[in-house]
Amino acid sequence: MSKGTILAVDDEPDILIALEDLFEDEYRVLTSAKPEEALDILRADPDIAVVVSDQRMPGMTGDALLAEARSFHEAQAILLTGYADISAVIAALNRGGIIGYVAKPWDPTLLRATVRNAYERHRLGRDLATERALLRGLLDHAEEAISFKDAKGRFVRLNARKASLVGSTVEACLGRTETEVADTAEAREAEAVDRRAIAAGEAGSTVIARGALGAERWSHIIRVPIRGGVGEVTHLATIERDVTEQKSLEARLRQSDKMQALGTLAGGIAHDFNNLLTAILGSLELVGPKIADQPRVKRLVDNATGAAQRGSALTKRLLSFSRSNDAHARPVDPNALIEGMSALFGSSLGSLVRVERDLEPDMPFALVDPDQLELAVLNLCINARDAMPDGGTVTISTRRAEIHDDSDLKPGTYAVVTVADEGTGIPPEILERVCEPFFTTKAVGQGTGLGLAMVFGLAQQAGGRLRITSEVGQGTRIELALPRADGTVEGTESEVAPVVPTAVSPARILVVDDDPEVRHVTASFLNDFGYSETEASDGRSALALLEQGHSFDLVVADLAMPGMTGVELASAIRQRFAGVPVLLLTGHAEAVQIPEDLPVMTKPFASAELAARVSQLLEAAV
Repeated sequence: MSKGTILAVDDEPDILIALEDLFEDEYRVLTSAKPEEALDILRADPDIAVVVSDQRMPGMTGDALLAEARSFHEAQAILLTGYADISAVIAALNRGGIIGYVAKPWDPTLLRATVRNAYERHRLGRDLATERALLRGLLDHAEEAISFKDAKGRFVRLNARKASLVGSTVEACLGRTETEVADTAEAREAEAVDRRAIAAGEAGSTVIARGALGAERWSHIIRVPIRGGVGEVTHLATIERDVTEQKSLEARLRQSDKMQALGTLAGGIAHDFNNLLTAILGSLELVGPKIADQPRVKRLVDNATGAAQRGSALTKRLLSFSRSNDAHARPVDPNALIEGMSALFGSSLGSLVRVERDLEPDMPFALVDPDQLELAVLNLCINARDAMPDGGTVTISTRRAEIHDDSDLKPGTYAVVTVADEGTGIPPEILERVCEPFFTTKAVGQGTGLGLAMVFGLAQQAGGRLRITSEVGQGTRIELALPRADGTVEGTESEVAPVVPTAVSPARILVVDDDPEVRHVTASFLNDFGYSETEASDGRSALALLEQGHSFDLVVADLAMPGMTGVELASAIRQRFAGVPVLLLTGHAEAVQIPEDLPVMTKPFASAELAARVSQLLEAAV
């Protein structure tokens, strides 16, 4: 460690030499015989710790020199004086200009001790100043809200961030408790927790929320009791960190896991339900010719068929929700899509909500994925329903819009779909966040926070925009603008004459499905077409039949089967029985990864669809 520096000032050179000899072993000693020169040395060297000055000097007395030095330097000051100058020394002590004096002729031991004490005082003062500067820097620049309170909860130190949280300034908070600054429920709760932390004498932490529901700001507060010399708690330090983003990320992760599980569950349910619908619709179709002369029974069968077909449509919507594949944009008629959702609105929105449509004729087609657009409209309607707990009207409207003044959109024609409600409205502070993924103001279990985020994502992906206007107590209006598509709606099913399925040629077909009812319906369809069918309950049984020498022209297999999937069965058949085509039937297209060169047909299916696909595969195999 380097030596401390002292400055000796005396107009007598012999005394300066004596002082230098006395202190040079412990300190770096600077000397000056002139007060003015001594002031210049002090200005040039801020590290001087102690000034030892004679009182009587020509031009400037020692007390005057030290008083001036104190105005710009932190060095401790000691006077060397004779008894005749004692009054000046006392005056200097009273003014705080010096910390002590030593009479001439000095006692070396006393003078060394006095300088050593002055040096230690200077060092401690500098250390304290450094700690204060560090604390001030921490308080002023930390992102956290920091405060120090005494044992009675009064602010001793705090930074501006903490002061802003209690709605005041640093100066106004000092010496006051939180409730004295702002008598709020949050302040009272904070004081109660402070008292418990002081009483326990142990550091602890809490997490609190501030702000309106749905726009909360979460804070993590650490409380650290500070003990005095005899071990009692004299102060409490609090460090408050904003953890809103962390809480949001944690919530998103939990919700993402839930949604992934929900998607998997939806796919599994859809698979099982499609198997049921295949058996139901197939059985109803098979019984149709047998009751052609019984109109009353036929009407009942037709009603059951219609209900099962509506169930099939709902299952397709469930699958479109659960699958994670990329969107397939194509021309879509918004009016036709909305009209086709009537049954879905009735089952999803309940009896308290009335849906009105205001659809502009001759709307341009929108370039968008129809499944995603349907899901977006449904989500907006469900949000509108939730905003009207006592019921009301949801208005779905469409209009053509020419947009040329939006820098984020390409100028041109857009199809605008609007959903408006008469509900509670959205406060401005929440309106800014409603499109964030997983953000929701609904109670736990009543909302995913994905609805508007999904709609916003759809708008961005399609090259359109989403606009939300809302007023508390007056309702909300959400506009989804989608770019115009040239051409007609793709994939629209046209009315075709019923096809009477017949076998194009004699063929032997192996039907493989672990569900006996579905397997029986599929085999019955094939039998009615004129094919010879054989049934197997799983992939291993199917391979066993082939290995036993049974010859088949086609294998129709379920995709999801225990033990061996339809894809695995198809691979084994291709390797060992080349030339036998395989048609996969699936109730959930994403249950297993399917190679692109494997033909697939989704459940439920009509006999005419199966006949056409089987005929196509048999012709290709010839």
